[in-house]
Amino acid sequence: MSKEDQVIMGFRDLYNKLVWLNKDKMEDSLKGYTSSEVHCIEYIEKNADSNVTQLAESFYMTRGALSKLTKKLIEKGLIESYQKSDNKKEIYFRLTEQGKAINKIHDDLHKEFQERDKAVFEQVTEEQFDRVLSFVEKYNRHLDAEIKKQGLELKSE
Repeated sequence: MSKEDQVIMGFRDLYNKLVWLNKDKMEDSLKGYTSSEVHCIEYIEKNADSNVTQLAESFYMTRGALSKLTKKLIEKGLIESYQKSDNKKEIYFRLTEQGKAINKIHDDLHKEFQERDKAVFEQVTEEQFDRVLSFVEKYNRHLDAEIKKQGLELKSE
């Protein structure tokens, strides 16, 4: 097996194991909410003045699909839409108190998972982190270029 195959399979295995390990606890703690809903809430909390276009680009979804998702979140009372006085055309989103509570549960779970995995990360040197991050950034740029080539310009950075 080539090194490239080993890297791709390694990333896939890591991702699948993380999902498997975290799944039950996430589902139990966030019953009634889909992964997409929770991650949309997280994005809105971390990015002031989020709109449908930004969310669609971030999640590699169409604006139509994201509009359906935000409509569901509004109906569930987790987010609310608003407009700025200087821009009546654009619609933005922010969390409600209920949305903030869901985001807190999600954040706390991530902290718990980070604590579980801390032993591994404590052994990694700054240089090793820098190398891994450099590779991930290069690969991300490559994939962004491939997406753009296919006319799927969803992510702008």
